Amino acid sequence: MTQNADPDHIPGTVYLVDIDGHETSALHDASHKDIVLIPCPSSDPNDPLNWTYHRKLLAVSMAYLYVFGTGIATSLQYSVLANITADTGISTANLVQGTGVMFLFFGWACLIWQPIALTYGRRGVYLITMLLTIPMMVWTSYSSSSGEWFAHRVLIGIIVSPIESLCEVTVFDLFFAHNRGTYMGFYVFILFGSNFLAPLVAGWFNDAYGWRWTMHFGAIVCAACFVAMFFFMEETIYFRDSSIEGEAEQTDVSQAHSLRDGKGPHNSETKTTPASGANSTGSTTSASLPRNINAGWGKYTLFKALPGRPSNLDMLRMAYRPVIMIFRFPTVAWSGFLYGINLAWYNVLNGTASPVLTGAPYNWSAALVGCVYAGPIIGAAIASLWSGNAADWIALRFARRNKGVREAEHRLWVLAVSGIISAAGLIVWGVGAYHNIHWIGLVFGLGMLTFGCVTGGSIAVSYNVDCFKEIAGETTVSIMLIRNTIGFGFSYAITPWWTTQGLQNCFITAAMISIVCTFTFLIMIVYGKRIRRWSIPAYHKYMATAAVAQE
Repeated sequence: MTQNADPDHIPGTVYLVDIDGHETSALHDASHKDIVLIPCPSSDPNDPLNWTYHRKLLAVSMAYLYVFGTGIATSLQYSVLANITADTGISTANLVQGTGVMFLFFGWACLIWQPIALTYGRRGVYLITMLLTIPMMVWTSYSSSSGEWFAHRVLIGIIVSPIESLCEVTVFDLFFAHNRGTYMGFYVFILFGSNFLAPLVAGWFNDAYGWRWTMHFGAIVCAACFVAMFFFMEETIYFRDSSIEGEAEQTDVSQAHSLRDGKGPHNSETKTTPASGANSTGSTTSASLPRNINAGWGKYTLFKALPGRPSNLDMLRMAYRPVIMIFRFPTVAWSGFLYGINLAWYNVLNGTASPVLTGAPYNWSAALVGCVYAGPIIGAAIASLWSGNAADWIALRFARRNKGVREAEHRLWVLAVSGIISAAGLIVWGVGAYHNIHWIGLVFGLGMLTFGCVTGGSIAVSYNVDCFKEIAGETTVSIMLIRNTIGFGFSYAITPWWTTQGLQNCFITAAMISIVCTFTFLIMIVYGKRIRRWSIPAYHKYMATAAVAQE
């Protein structure tokens, strides 16, 4: 990997590793003295980048809790589809398609919630949508017709849509470029892991109490999460200088302030506080947060109209800008495509698990169908480490070889492994079920498939943030629009696909599609930086608006 000329002003190209140790005045990570902190924290102690490690961990854990609670509630039906059909007469195809409609609105309703969260704060959106999920789950338990099933799936999709895009914003509110991939990996693991844990629990709950009480269980989980979040979730919104990530650190790094305590400078891994009298440049924001918005009773308010926030008109613009960004930024479109194709195989898994395993020769109960999701949970956990910790390590290794400069494409190499494993998992699951192999083989297949799904999703989001961090709050919505539209299409197609073509031919075809789509990352490896350079005019245009000044 060789450093291209003049990388300073290309979004996604940042000076991340101080190879020669010359930048003594720059902010460095305490545990890795050669890693430059990007973005550069301000001198304001209220800046979430300046929070102590434990405070950051609690803040991001509350966002994870939101994803966990809503993920559980919206996934309980997967292992009890056959039971719902037997009790209500709603066909399995309609149940699966209703879930597909829910995923469609998961993506498109982000256009409603994300602008509010980027303008008035994250906490209120998290709490309101979690609270509204409770009555929706109660309604689900009283379903009796296809129309009713589709109705509450649409409403749940609208209400719970922040699960798709808001946690990512919280992660890059709190963490730096060199380790945000790790926390993004945790997010995607919890997102998919909750979706796999829910059917496992639902199967046993269904056998004991029936499928309707299984939905009540989802309401109870959401209520418990809401209470915990109300008392412990802090607002992480912070309006800072909108300069391109890495640009100020590279062009004016000699003026950066040094903030140290007993363990060293700012570090998301270490408990730190700003040094007294520290002078900040580049990321300084005098009007951002003149007071601690999380102090006293202010901690429990839902929304905060803060100085420097986008105007209400800008907020309305953010409702359509993500759609336009799909066509203005090729890296955003590709990230959405990568995430979408991986979500498609997740929908394939959920749409076929219950019908295959409850039929001959397996004839499993709902509880046993739920148990097969242990494989996906393990696969998701391994993928979280691979797409998070391993990808961060690989990106740093490439940066050191590249004279300290990290390119956004460096973390894409982990897709080479996940793409092959995912395709193999599709074949093991589909062909294995066709030939009635032992259930252990099917569990391995699902675990391999999930490893690919989670890795693909995590890398897609992390790559998007690495490319255009300052507008990532909006481009993340763009990704979810593409992702969930693709997922919606597959949810409609999967049942007739495998019933018409047969499990074996269907999943061999799916495996070939999967590996070809995933390996398009090689195109981004070769042309990604040129594409980012080409996108600079559009990037600066969006950066110039107040709607993105906070990121």
